[in-house]
Amino acid sequence: MTPLRIPDVAPTAGWDIHCHTVFSDGTETPETLAGLAVREGLHGVGITDHDTWAGWPAVLHACHAVGMPALLGTEVTADDGGVSVHMLAYLYDPSDPAVSGMFRRTREARLGRARRMTERLAKDFPITWDAVLAEVRQGESTTVGRPHIADALVAAGVYPTRSDAFSGALASSSPYYIPTPSPTAHEVVDAVKEAGGVSVIAHAGDRGRNRHLLSDAQIEALADDGLDGLEVWHRGNDPDQRRRLLDIASRRGLLVTGGSDWHGSGKPNRVGENLTNDVTVGEIMSRGVSPDRIEGALE
Repeated sequence: MTPLRIPDVAPTAGWDIHCHTVFSDGTETPETLAGLAVREGLHGVGITDHDTWAGWPAVLHACHAVGMPALLGTEVTADDGGVSVHMLAYLYDPSDPAVSGMFRRTREARLGRARRMTERLAKDFPITWDAVLAEVRQGESTTVGRPHIADALVAAGVYPTRSDAFSGALASSSPYYIPTPSPTAHEVVDAVKEAGGVSVIAHAGDRGRNRHLLSDAQIEALADDGLDGLEVWHRGNDPDQRRRLLDIASRRGLLVTGGSDWHGSGKPNRVGENLTNDVTVGEIMSRGVSPDRIEGALE
């Protein structure tokens, strides 16, 4: 792999390669994402809906219409020794049986978990499974999860916003909470690599998500397995964690990425608030499956 200079400051121009749409837990369409990327003057934008590539054709069409390059990806929830790990998988072959099977199992597990959580909540709150499904924007193409439960609670008047629901009944410390059934981070790295893609750990220094963060040794073990990069430029990574992740990336020759983790109105994150530079995006593209091959697999 080509060695890259590790930047020690966040890029001020480039791509936002961590964005979510209505095909998972975002509130806006790929068309809206493409339009915002143009308005913010981005060089390109990446879609990373949870456990699905269902939005890829729509984002390709939307970005083509406005002359905005697109990077195709997926965010995968994984586990490493009891630590929840979010993995960004870019430019993999969606027809590969290893990765498609992993996503199918994860989506089914997420759906069952969401239904069980809703049943728990229904004992104390005015919420039903049908009300949760009413918040799903793209039918069976949508990865259903906690955000849709949150939106149902908001619609029922229990909370004013999705964020308030996540701070309340849907918090990981809540008695209603059920952990996400997940593959291991090593399984995700292996599956993405087998499918020709590029794997990056998202917001690995975000203390707001985990009581315990991935250790240096855990990250380096994933690098030994073929992990490609670390998302350093993310609002959840505190300055000390950014420095730690940059040190690991420099030591192990990992790519350094950035993204907004935009979810539309579901979070305060703004498209383009954190970026990945053009050289790094070019390296991701050189390592991953070619866009022509991906588009062929999507037909």
